[in-house]
Amino acid sequence: MAFRRWVLVLCLGAFMFCGAGSLRADDEDEDDADDETAAEEVQPAAPAAPVTKEEQYFELMRVFADTFEQIERNYVKDVDRRKLIEAALRGMMDELDPYSNYISPDDLSKFNVQVEQEFSGIGIQVTIDPHSRRLTVTSPLPGTPAYKAGVRAGDTIMEINGKTTEKMTVDDAVKVLKGKEGEEVTIGVLHQGNSQVEQLTMPRAKIQVATVLGDSYQSNGNWNYMLDPDHKIAYVRLTAFSRNTGRELRSVLNQLKSQGMEGLILDLRFNPGGLLNTAVEVADLFLEEGKIVSTKGRNTEERVQWAKKSGTFSGFPMAVLVNHYSASASEIVSAALQDHGRSVVVGERTWGKGSVQNVIELESGKSALKLTTASYHRPSGKNIHRFPDSKESDEWGVMPDDGYGVPLTIPETQNYLDYRHHRDVLSEKGPPKSEFVDRQLAKALEYLTEKITGEKPESTAKADDAKPPEKSREQATEKDEKPSDKPQQKPESKDDGAKPEAKKPEGPKDEASAAEVLRRLRELPRKIAYPTLAA
Repeated sequence: MAFRRWVLVLCLGAFMFCGAGSLRADDEDEDDADDETAAEEVQPAAPAAPVTKEEQYFELMRVFADTFEQIERNYVKDVDRRKLIEAALRGMMDELDPYSNYISPDDLSKFNVQVEQEFSGIGIQVTIDPHSRRLTVTSPLPGTPAYKAGVRAGDTIMEINGKTTEKMTVDDAVKVLKGKEGEEVTIGVLHQGNSQVEQLTMPRAKIQVATVLGDSYQSNGNWNYMLDPDHKIAYVRLTAFSRNTGRELRSVLNQLKSQGMEGLILDLRFNPGGLLNTAVEVADLFLEEGKIVSTKGRNTEERVQWAKKSGTFSGFPMAVLVNHYSASASEIVSAALQDHGRSVVVGERTWGKGSVQNVIELESGKSALKLTTASYHRPSGKNIHRFPDSKESDEWGVMPDDGYGVPLTIPETQNYLDYRHHRDVLSEKGPPKSEFVDRQLAKALEYLTEKITGEKPESTAKADDAKPPEKSREQATEKDEKPSDKPQQKPESKDDGAKPEAKKPEGPKDEASAAEVLRRLRELPRKIAYPTLAA
């Protein structure tokens, strides 16, 4: 590796500082036409083909260095060297697979926040209100400086440190609101129903974004995890597999155990994945023994992760909720629990990402490569990875258990996202009332109720044999989407839970609306939990 790096450096150095003596510009005078003709008549002999890999490597680096030098010297406008190199790096990564990419210095901090789920800020989620076009608080995060200072959901942020937020983008606002821990920031907020702007000053603090959520907030800012108090059925939603997810989940499970939990729904819908070690840690919380996952790389031996009995939460039935946007670590957990018979899997076929990426530091940590280095395999040996030429009939992803497939139509999925987004807002009045019925959740609840009571409740969810007549989201997007997780964020109405009637498109308006929904759905694997950014 050291030899190859020196070859690249020497090639770039030689071509950058020595140059090529035969350079010609496109607008050169025609007086040199005779010289050009002579040059064409005397063609140099083709170089011998490289004999070894190292010689081939050297020749390819010469091509790269020569191209770089030609662009810098002769392109019609000045070019930024770094932009050229970064473009070349991205091009190389794009040639590999959808999950390998180059992370620039500008993007590295965002990537680290996604992995660590931690940053220094005031603790609010912000978006642009579609009507006023002003920066609006979606929800304060419980226990944060913004929450303690009195920032409320729905507040319009008029000023930040004395500067107007008019025409300010969400990204620009987040950059200003985040900063050094301990430093103060002042925001001018307009509470709903008020006409006077209130100035609120608060210190920035280290914000830990929770990845283990419940169904709705309680009035004290804590999540409500007990979905059915009568049957003691709990509901836990994981939005990502970050470094602290395992610890958070263990704490919540201990809390639920003390409350007499008799059944658990683990919701992994719209969870794009995260850290492999965290996925193993989460699966191990529910398995006493057996293989969780195995990984194998080109340059590494197969590595098998095994469950340990110590610290296992057992003795109660489980249902895991998944959908098309459950990927990677979500598939590791759901597949392991399904293969060992620990849980029934409810919902839709998952994304199909059976590869592992390593983050490799570049420039002493200023940038990085996210490179696919291994594939992973579920305990049963069934394939998970969806290859570019995979068909719906092929084996990939994690399938719901027989009788527990509950595919949603595109409108239903959009209704769920809207429902969940509004339900996740921290408000003194509690979650808003809604007529939306989550059929997938209802199916999981039905399964656990029957397991606990021994009686089959009246079904509110339709399974595979009663698939809605409209196209499911997988069918509608099969030809439109390209699997990708290059960097994820936001999941989140009327629907009476009944089977929707099939409707044929009425015209361009319907087609445009469907296209917009598909666009939003395709973006979901790059989101974390909300259609907002945290600051």
